[in-house]
Amino acid sequence: MPLVRVVLADLGIRPADVLRVAGLPADLFTRDEALLPARQYYALFEALDQLVGDRDLAVAIADKLSPEVFDPPIFAALCSPNLQVAAERIAVHKRLLGPLRLRVTTDTDGLEIEIIWPAGDPVTPALSRFEAAFWVALARLGTRTHVVPQRVILPSPTPQAEALETWCRARIERGDTTLVRFSILDAHRPFLTANAGMWNFFEPELRRRLNDLGEDASLGAKVRAALIELLPAGSGTTQGVAKHLGISTRTLQRRLGEAGTTFQKVLADLREELAHHYLTQSSLSLTEIAFLLGYDNANSFHRAFNQWTGRTPLGVREAAG
Repeated sequence: MPLVRVVLADLGIRPADVLRVAGLPADLFTRDEALLPARQYYALFEALDQLVGDRDLAVAIADKLSPEVFDPPIFAALCSPNLQVAAERIAVHKRLLGPLRLRVTTDTDGLEIEIIWPAGDPVTPALSRFEAAFWVALARLGTRTHVVPQRVILPSPTPQAEALETWCRARIERGDTTLVRFSILDAHRPFLTANAGMWNFFEPELRRRLNDLGEDASLGAKVRAALIELLPAGSGTTQGVAKHLGISTRTLQRRLGEAGTTFQKVLADLREELAHHYLTQSSLSLTEIAFLLGYDNANSFHRAFNQWTGRTPLGVREAAG
């Protein structure tokens, strides 16, 4: 866990002290990869919050974030063209960073990133604050601009949240979720760190690591990651994805059913998300977008998009300016 070791050094906290307070294995930080269950993951942040002293943990870590301390999924996100694409990429690979999920949504006014916590143990307030601070730090790091979020919601703001408010320059609201909202301008503000070649270098390794998570990983996330790669090649089918993941089509359909979804729903949801992205953030023609989404022609894409949204692709593009 190189990321954690570097952050601890920057914070002036001894790894042995964190592991002792958290009740975690003494060799944890010497492992190349260590994915913790939710209870241990929370315990790690509770210990950090205790040992960081009078400082706010979320702000202390956010101030230390740099490309040098990022794990590959985050470093790869910095290679993205903007914050929205970075969020979408991290959402696919979030499982590599901890037992959390992301819900990324956009509208004509902004981008919302919501943290989906696993059911069971209550969330550590320090971790909730850190997740919010992380996205602001990523936006600022990628754009080299002092991005200010439009909205920050935490499930249980504490007195320490005042430090986060000052750092974010945004009032912290109390709600039933952990959510950060950015303006559409900031969501689309170009990342100066963008590097398509570097993303192409990282993506296969991230996909391999995601596949290695096995049965405990979200199959839906695996299917989405596979479809992003396979759709332009015309292989975004149950057979193509099953082959890509190394399982049978029957197993793929059965496991998606057990997760409460279907292959067609995952495919349609991803196509709709990608379509909005291409229409509002690129100058690609409808024929090119249809190709990237795995359609034979622009007319097929036009019909599908109208069925999803009740709008036309060109209408959405014109509305986005």
